[in-house]
Amino acid sequence: MADVKQHEYSLLNEIAQDSIVTQAGLSDRLGIAVGSVNWYIKRLVDRGWVKVSHLDRTRLKYDLTSKGMAVFTQRALFYARDSLKVYSDIRDKAKELVSELRQQGINQVYLDGSDAMIDILRLTCIEGGIEIDEDPKKIVLSAEDGDFRIAEREPGA
Repeated sequence: MADVKQHEYSLLNEIAQDSIVTQAGLSDRLGIAVGSVNWYIKRLVDRGWVKVSHLDRTRLKYDLTSKGMAVFTQRALFYARDSLKVYSDIRDKAKELVSELRQQGINQVYLDGSDAMIDILRLTCIEGGIEIDEDPKKIVLSAEDGDFRIAEREPGA
């Protein structure tokens, strides 16, 4: 696959959604200068990913070519594949942790945090028969730097 810069991909995405968008509109949506938008569009045209046509004297229309659509779709598929891999890795870690907790006879935990990792851990705990406490009583689970952490609270703490 051709090397696609983030701004190029963002432009392909915006053009796919609205083919009669202006360069000023693209600049606002993407937070980059109009001159940069113009440069990137020329680059996309040179690569054969976008076709420019005149609607009238002052307005242009941008269309993704079949080659541009293929690049756009391929990048989206790579993103989806990579996202599923990350989810799968986190899910495996969560299953391993839940298994360890069950082996230790732990059936109730408090989850500290609210990010995606904790959401995955929450579902895995429920699935594994571990009750989620609303108050941190004894075992506290958290997520940090891509890993899960276990902390044991002292009674009365």
